[in-house]
Amino acid sequence: MKVPRCKGMRDLLPDDIVKFRQIEEVFRHCSLKWGYEEVRTPTLEYLHLFTATGTLTPGMLGRVYSFLDWDGWSGERVVLRPEGTIPTVRLFLENLTGGEISRLSYVGNTFTFEETGKERRERWQCGVELIGTSQPLADVELVLLATEVLGKLGLGPLEVRLSHAGLIKTLIGELGLGAAEQTQIFDQVLEGNIKALGEIETEDVDLKRALALLLDVTESSPGFLENVRTLLGNALPRFEPSLRDLASIAELLGAMDCPYQVDIASGRGFEYYTGVMFQFYISKEQVGGGGRYDDLISLVGGPPIPASGFALYVDQLMDLVKLEERPVSRILVRSQDGDVTGLKSSFEVARSLREAGYLVALDQGQKAMGDFRWLLSVSGEGLFRLTDQATGGKCELTSEAEIRQVMENSR
Repeated sequence: MKVPRCKGMRDLLPDDIVKFRQIEEVFRHCSLKWGYEEVRTPTLEYLHLFTATGTLTPGMLGRVYSFLDWDGWSGERVVLRPEGTIPTVRLFLENLTGGEISRLSYVGNTFTFEETGKERRERWQCGVELIGTSQPLADVELVLLATEVLGKLGLGPLEVRLSHAGLIKTLIGELGLGAAEQTQIFDQVLEGNIKALGEIETEDVDLKRALALLLDVTESSPGFLENVRTLLGNALPRFEPSLRDLASIAELLGAMDCPYQVDIASGRGFEYYTGVMFQFYISKEQVGGGGRYDDLISLVGGPPIPASGFALYVDQLMDLVKLEERPVSRILVRSQDGDVTGLKSSFEVARSLREAGYLVALDQGQKAMGDFRWLLSVSGEGLFRLTDQATGGKCELTSEAEIRQVMENSR
């Protein structure tokens, strides 16, 4: 009986891997040039790393893959990591504290259970964490790094949306809800239901005006935020710090010629976010996001160290990136003689051409030759017949140097 793949899981075929590596290589190249060092965390983590911090929404915690580590050393409940930031923070606390600022990057998979199996349960992401600074410039650095990576992938116009966890939390706090209700509403917002805020009734005129300004308007200038600060600052002073922080980041992005849009309603993400949040969209598809999480490190048992980061969603990017053309100089080598001497000559020629930079495969009796530009027949007597399948041209050669010369002249 044919056994299918698990629901919600994805096979990566050869063309998919080409796209995956293209994304991975661009990300690694850019993040390294910006000073980020690559790390890798285990696929398994203790469940209490995520529950003790209170950093994942109940909805997300309900979708983690969790089981008891019966045969391990702990006997504790473990999970397949549901996201990349918290494990990276754990790695930082165990191994890298003591420095002033840490720039870390990673490429890894995350796992989230989805009941129907129609959505992907395994997702890949490229992420970075900038630990040790609370300066607005740090958040701007992350946005600029992400836009550089996405720009080098050549995927089309990029949309950067800015929001702020502090504003959302302040709005919820001003609505007069109990602690449990506040947490419930905030969790709904972070999971994408921003309408949950607008559905709460309030008699406070200033709050109604704040909701209208912050939830229904999208703007792309720091002047908009300054106007909001002027309108709300006196009546609702608790909004002032978050608005000032968001305005300073928006101003810096504008000065760096980085287009953005202030959209408080786009503020979905993780519960540990404390400051600015940013999302990246291409063709209306969200391809990444991140934000500031100044309280997370202390929540997982470390000192109060500010930090921020982002992740790019590899699966979504693979659906958008164009497949790179395969090398035109692919060569198929076959032996004219079936004896050991002829086969040895074929292997030696193939090895020499690979060392010269060509992609070379040995003929295993395949009939389809469409993937190969060149067909090279080798005899045990040191004679070569080279066929250019693009033009149909054929020639008899006596040395590997002649082979390379013919192929070079045909480019």
